[in-house]
Amino acid sequence: MDVPRIPGNDYGVLSPPAPGAWEPRMAVSVVVPARGGQEKLDLTLAALAAQAYPPHLLEVIVVDDGSAPPLRLPEIAPGRTRIVGPAQGRRGIAGALEAGTAVADGEVIHRMDADIVPYRDHVEAHMRWHHLADYLVVLGKLRFTAMAGTPPTPAEVRTAVAGDRARSLFEEDPDHGHGWIDELVAAHRGFRDAPSPLLHRVHVGATVSLPAALLREAGGMDTSLALGEDTELGYRLTQTGAVFIPDSRALSWHLGTTTAMRRPGEVKRHNDPFIADRVPYRRNLRSDPGRQWLIPYVEVIVDAGGASFEDVRASVDGALASTLPDVSVTVTGPWTSPAGRPVGDLAEGGGAPLDDPLLDLRLIRGQYASDGRVRFAGRVPATSFPAPFRLTCPAGWVPGAETLAMLIELADRDDSGLLLVALEENETGVVAARLERTAAVARALRVAGDGESLDDVIADLYGATWLDAESWRFRPATRAYPAWASDRNREAVRWRAEAETRRGEAERAQRQVTALKAELRELRALATKGTRDTARWKEKAEQRRLEAVALRHAQKRSFLRRATGRLRKLVEGPG
Repeated sequence: MDVPRIPGNDYGVLSPPAPGAWEPRMAVSVVVPARGGQEKLDLTLAALAAQAYPPHLLEVIVVDDGSAPPLRLPEIAPGRTRIVGPAQGRRGIAGALEAGTAVADGEVIHRMDADIVPYRDHVEAHMRWHHLADYLVVLGKLRFTAMAGTPPTPAEVRTAVAGDRARSLFEEDPDHGHGWIDELVAAHRGFRDAPSPLLHRVHVGATVSLPAALLREAGGMDTSLALGEDTELGYRLTQTGAVFIPDSRALSWHLGTTTAMRRPGEVKRHNDPFIADRVPYRRNLRSDPGRQWLIPYVEVIVDAGGASFEDVRASVDGALASTLPDVSVTVTGPWTSPAGRPVGDLAEGGGAPLDDPLLDLRLIRGQYASDGRVRFAGRVPATSFPAPFRLTCPAGWVPGAETLAMLIELADRDDSGLLLVALEENETGVVAARLERTAAVARALRVAGDGESLDDVIADLYGATWLDAESWRFRPATRAYPAWASDRNREAVRWRAEAETRRGEAERAQRQVTALKAELRELRALATKGTRDTARWKEKAEQRRLEAVALRHAQKRSFLRRATGRLRKLVEGPG
């Protein structure tokens, strides 16, 4: 097929046919991992038996992941249905899916859980997209049901689905659902505007389909994961340049709730360490300082061919000193001697070591041979898969400590595919450092025509921007190294100690502020109490004053009465 060019995740450039209005030609393998749950599996297979997609193009592979008793094929199932077991020594959903896809015949793999009842045009809704492009990941829409009351029989499910009445089979559970996915999709214009770091989040495995070749390109399932395998696969699919399409027409019932709904805290606690190691986009999970991770956030490429030891060392050390903790460096060059031994092997060195024509290469290898963040390669692949970013830095140019973080922040601001930093201009042209988004390069490689500039395709699909060296803190080694890097570890320790000191001072100051606030509250309480006491004593004093005045008045009245009596007796005389 002609490969359409989809910018970013904007699948709106495609025009899928309406279900029932086209002629399918691609075969699909529905892979159903299952352990126990025969009753629900029977309903899943009954619904698949009533799909609108042509039966001769649809096979179903049930992978029995150690059920006791073993699962059996029910009477109602698609004609091309079989049950297989997992690969030797591999258990769990990832291992079951790997075993199922290994024996699948379809051009498209449609993963479906064993507790799903798909609507009649569910598979067809998925497949109409896959006929348009070979790098699409299609996600169905789930309706959850608590299965209250007596569940329908397989015969009733097949009849309802075949009659396009799957909606009537169950009552929707108002308390459970994937509302968070609906919100993400709605917030990004049907997910058409979703940025690359967000795509993997909607890759939940209950019902998802993708080309078998794309799954192989991404590396298949990570069978070391017991949970979270769908999220991790979604991340790797993003790095292949895949487009994620949530199709609301691909409806299905989910029978009951998921483990993540029933035990969310435990699932998160279990998954976080494994997802952190494998999905660099989850920055919140990589907050531990000084850690190394399975998948780096950015791979830095420095070419040692023809460069001096000092120039390569300056560039490599500058990258390793980044404020980003998850950086790896690949040093490219002729690392195999004419005799076939690795450059740096002392047995290859014969003669005067200081006059060795490969001396610079030997010194580079000797400098970094024991650093787990640095590897050596004769050449690098077309992309940095599975790392999401690659910075190619010419030897002799040193990125600043914040350079990588600043560039990635800029790239993520509008999902740019390529940032070019002009470093200098010489007789060969402009010397530039380049930050590439792995997904953008993979997409461009997939759709570019013969002889077409890859950078032009990246710019067309994701955008490309030129930047200047000074603003993005690139400096030549003569200005940045070795003075900048001398005792750089000691400097890092010093600044960390300084930060710890300042933090301790801030904590002490905060404690003092807290104590002062408590003292102020106490003084305010005392002042309030004093105000009340003053008013009370003032009131009592006024009361005593009034009592004294009344007493004086009473005494005066008593004296007047006695004086008047005596005066009356004197005037009247003795009786």
